[in-house]
Amino acid sequence: MLTQLTLQNLALVTNAEIEMNAGFNIITGETGAGKSLLLDALTLCVGGRSDAGLIRHGQTTADAFAEFNIGQLPEVMAWLSEQNYPFEDDTLLIRRQLANQNGTLRSKAWLNGMPISMNELKTLGGLLVNIHSQHAQQSLLRPQFVMEWLDSATGLNSQANDVKQAFLQYERLKSQAAQHAKDEQLRQQQIQLLSNQLADIEPIATVLYSELEAEYDELSNLENLMQQAALSVQLLDNDSDEPDVVSLLNRAIKLCEAQTELSQTYADCVDQLYSAHTQIAEVASTLSNYAEGQSLDPKRLALLDEQLSTFHRLARKYHTTPETLVEDSKAWQQQLDDLQSVMSPEAMAEQIEQAYQAYLQKAQALDDSRRANATTLAEALVARLKALALPNVQAAFEFTPLDKPQSIGLSQIELLFSANVGMPMQPIHKIASGGELSRLALIMQVIDAQGVCRNTTTDMATTTRQLLVFDEVDVGISGGTAQVVGELLRELGEEQQIIAITHQSQVAAQAHQHILVYKTQQEKAQSHLKILSGDDQVQELARMSGGVNITEETLKHARSLLASRRVS
Repeated sequence: MLTQLTLQNLALVTNAEIEMNAGFNIITGETGAGKSLLLDALTLCVGGRSDAGLIRHGQTTADAFAEFNIGQLPEVMAWLSEQNYPFEDDTLLIRRQLANQNGTLRSKAWLNGMPISMNELKTLGGLLVNIHSQHAQQSLLRPQFVMEWLDSATGLNSQANDVKQAFLQYERLKSQAAQHAKDEQLRQQQIQLLSNQLADIEPIATVLYSELEAEYDELSNLENLMQQAALSVQLLDNDSDEPDVVSLLNRAIKLCEAQTELSQTYADCVDQLYSAHTQIAEVASTLSNYAEGQSLDPKRLALLDEQLSTFHRLARKYHTTPETLVEDSKAWQQQLDDLQSVMSPEAMAEQIEQAYQAYLQKAQALDDSRRANATTLAEALVARLKALALPNVQAAFEFTPLDKPQSIGLSQIELLFSANVGMPMQPIHKIASGGELSRLALIMQVIDAQGVCRNTTTDMATTTRQLLVFDEVDVGISGGTAQVVGELLRELGEEQQIIAITHQSQVAAQAHQHILVYKTQQEKAQSHLKILSGDDQVQELARMSGGVNITEETLKHARSLLASRRVS
């Protein structure tokens, strides 16, 4: 629950702090006093949209702080643990700051001193607070509202979402199949093109261009290479009288050996000369074998020439280089494999049918659940409305099968309503008056909040422990009806925390805590908050009942309202 709300430089408020009690908290005040500022601050703290108009004139920043006790909200604690946000003593402190930086609005938020993103704050806010707008009655006129309310009030939200996701999967598969069919001609053309390219490359696919080129260069220069090898052997080691490297090296070895006893340097040089002698002998042998063992193979040379020509021709054809041609062909093969692995139209059609059957099964189960719960929910609605000066009210849900599958399920659902004897029930948008819509909206919100028609413990726990906020709860309601509304909210407040703005003294008198918002006019207009009790509360109720001129009669009426409220 919300334990404390703090406003700093927020619109008409310079600095204000209010403690919130468990139960039914009411906010009253004259028109223009700033009653909605408390809800604006709370809305900011649970991820609501920022508004530069909320920054007090002459200031550059505005802050709102909301402190919650989450001891009765296991869903919130679970979410915090999943997101790695620390909390101690079941306490959460949310801070939201608006800043005007050179005409640009900036918004930041912190959770227990740690920065938190707006998306995360909205998610957390949805677990903490359930805000019902003063325009809720207008929502009744939306075609989907009745269905959404039925699902929420009877604990079918999760099931309805499963149906929606199953439908979206079915639609995605259909869309993919249509796109594949559209692209099939192009796909086949690409398959044929890649197949032809790979067929061209196939004769040389296993050949390395670099090795091929090296072998060709060697064979084409073989005669010259053999001559140079023979000449090199002649210079290194020959049997003629011409000087060669080996004979000269032998002379050097003898000269150095003669001096080894006199100098270590000569001894070291002898070792090195013998090593050089061995290496030169090996080189001479290798070159000799090469010069004598090679023979020109014209057929091999022609084959190499043909393969090289193929490399160059295909490289030009496919706008690449001979060196990368084979590597490119591997990429072509991968592309071909990818194109050929695309699901066949038959397999795709089977997948679509499976998705449709999965959707149909879930949608039918949802439709059955909705129909099974509709009667109980309608009866709860009628029972509550009769207490609000609608003794002859009737209500029922009408299910109309849809012509084709939709994300909402198999049926369109309307709420039929009649407030008068002898009048047939019709859709609410056709016959309900403004006052009737207001009462209907309020009762629907209360039923949803209480969770009395839910079948699942989980859904009930999630909703009933949230802070429930009603903005302008008494729209279209007055007199004895307002008294019943107040009693209803007080009863609901015994189960969960409620904050509501009202203009009706009958509603305000039922609150567990009464908060007054009032405005002073000095150098700057400023709003203040005050918790009322005793004579102060009597005075405010009298003002709400009788206007500016408070008489003994209005005071007496105010005291009677307080005396008659339900004891809790």
